[in-house]
Amino acid sequence: MQQMQQALQHMRVIDLTQVLAGPYCTMVLGDLGADVIKVEKYPNGDDSRIMGPYFEEESYSFMMANRNKRGIRLNIKEEAGREILYDLVRSADVFIENYRPGVTKKLGIDYETLRELNPGLIYCSISGYGQTGPYSHKGGYDIMAQGLSGLMSMTGEKNGRPVKNGIAIHDIAAGVTAIYSIMAAYIHKMTTGEGQHIDLSLVDSGLAWTVWESAAYFGAGEVSKANGSAHRVTAPYQGFSTKNGNILVGAGNQKLWEKFCKEVIGREELIDDPRFLTNSERTANLPELEKIIESVLVQQNSQYWLEKLDAAGVPSSPIYQYDEALNDPHIRSRDMVIEYEHPLAGTIQSLGFPAKFSQTPGQIKRPAPLLGQHTREVLQELQYSEETIRQLEENKVI
Repeated sequence: MQQMQQALQHMRVIDLTQVLAGPYCTMVLGDLGADVIKVEKYPNGDDSRIMGPYFEEESYSFMMANRNKRGIRLNIKEEAGREILYDLVRSADVFIENYRPGVTKKLGIDYETLRELNPGLIYCSISGYGQTGPYSHKGGYDIMAQGLSGLMSMTGEKNGRPVKNGIAIHDIAAGVTAIYSIMAAYIHKMTTGEGQHIDLSLVDSGLAWTVWESAAYFGAGEVSKANGSAHRVTAPYQGFSTKNGNILVGAGNQKLWEKFCKEVIGREELIDDPRFLTNSERTANLPELEKIIESVLVQQNSQYWLEKLDAAGVPSSPIYQYDEALNDPHIRSRDMVIEYEHPLAGTIQSLGFPAKFSQTPGQIKRPAPLLGQHTREVLQELQYSEETIRQLEENKVI
């Protein structure tokens, strides 16, 4: 694989996370050049290794979140395993873990212990509820975070049952929050030499994304509810049915609304209709507006309307199934679907890099590691002898 200069090529990350939030964070750091050493628990490794689908007995789910990492399998419950981890920490910039509070202390890998070995260490903890607070002791997955943050109550059709978001949005939010937090701490370390502890949770990370919803509550006491595809304060700005499917229309201001009426649906009289004169009135009378618009749109196919919307300059989009999204020519032109080689699975497809750097682009240097694939390599870098490595294997430490 082609090697180029990368922004984080001098950063070393020790990754003790599993499943999605932490692995997503460290995957992106690896994409940007960091040397990520993924430390998997002994003997079975990351829990996502047992999540399908499988290809040549390798979990595709694991492969999607763990490229650009070297992998070792280590029993940190054994003293010899912890000593290996300590050796890794001494050379690291970043240490990231996703244990519940108190577990790291029992294992001897808490921040206070590790910063004695490396004062410049950036130690990032990702957990369901954070390191403090009355829920900190509880285990938390993405779906619990969606419930506690209120996100599920805002998702789905009006007056319907709460609906889980289609993706693990709090996991990814936590991963993204960890990325920018680690980068900020890394910049601080570069200027001062100081490390620090970053405490973040799935709940907090997703809750921080509810920007408009918090504005509604803090500003007007309004509690956001599920509203289907409709926008809370703008109309028409939502999905509509056509003759053969569904499309999205974003007539998000007065000018676009008037263009939509005149140039798209041919209903200019709606502009002066007292029910729809302003955005506020359109939002207040949305049920009637939806019926009128949809009665026109169902007369033609989606492509017909999308072409008219484009010609009028009114933002619009098809509503794709996921396979359609991945095969859209624009998505493909942006290299958001890429291929690379895996030692067992062969040529595999993956999502590409969303940020396009002109000088230090993301790149794939290595596929997701096989379980324990780089253990020997990493220990040799730490100056462990072949005899010591053999004994560690025999003692089931590695």
